[in-house]
Amino acid sequence: MASSLHLQDSSMPPSHPSQSPPHPKPSPHSLLFPNPSASAASPPASSSPKERVAGLRVAASAIGRLSDTDAVPVNPGPESGFPTGSGVYGVYDKEGELQFIGISRNVAASVRTHAKLLPQLCASVKVGLVDGDAPDRTVLTGAWKSWMEEHIAATGKVPPGNERGNNTWIQQPQKKPNLRLTPGRHVQLTVPLEDLIDRLVKEKEVVAFIKGTRTAPQCGFSQRVVGILESHGVDFECVDVLDEEYNPGLREKLKQYSNWPTFPQVFVKGELLGGCDIVSDMAEKGELAVLFKK
Repeated sequence: MASSLHLQDSSMPPSHPSQSPPHPKPSPHSLLFPNPSASAASPPASSSPKERVAGLRVAASAIGRLSDTDAVPVNPGPESGFPTGSGVYGVYDKEGELQFIGISRNVAASVRTHAKLLPQLCASVKVGLVDGDAPDRTVLTGAWKSWMEEHIAATGKVPPGNERGNNTWIQQPQKKPNLRLTPGRHVQLTVPLEDLIDRLVKEKEVVAFIKGTRTAPQCGFSQRVVGILESHGVDFECVDVLDEEYNPGLREKLKQYSNWPTFPQVFVKGELLGGCDIVSDMAEKGELAVLFKK
């Protein structure tokens, strides 16, 4: 997925390919079916600073003023110190000049991507978090506009990265699509679902079974786990346990397989690592970074 100009993540549903013909025989080498993800939308751009901030004006109570927020030096490593929550952020270069204002549902992952692709422009970052595990897109856009309006009022100009036609901050790596365990519920499986689960977690280094998709988690716990794994630079696979069309019966079967009653569930090298609480605790203690360095 080509990430948007201002939003790292999106609540837009994934598009679906045409259904498979009835009763095909799955190949033993292709039992997992990628699910294409959707493109995220971005706050509207316009040709003048005044137009850029006109229109939607939504108060974001948790967001402080841009000028009152401290800039934090960027560490491109997995332990960046930036939060994995949703919010607005401003990126500054080595001279302390504001280069870009963006919004993200995972600030840490966005900063990490910018630091990797644009190290010369990403020296420090100011962050304002929005209340709630999954704030409405309108609230995020309102927070972005409040910081943009403040910067324009102080300088008379839009940050270079937000100028129309500047695609420097748009080009970001495409996110992996979710994996599907079956070609569709209308297809009779020749391999038991439990065997498909077992094969998946043993063949893939890291697998996260979540509610929703990688780009649009459907619960706060799933969003947090995805954010933590992305902020640590982990190459992981996602499977949507709510997708009854392509993963029918997965929720109950996975509970039996792992002997773990809740979701999300993260597997590493074939073994259950745990759910949101365990993954979060390991991340805070630095144990997750050590685990993925091995």
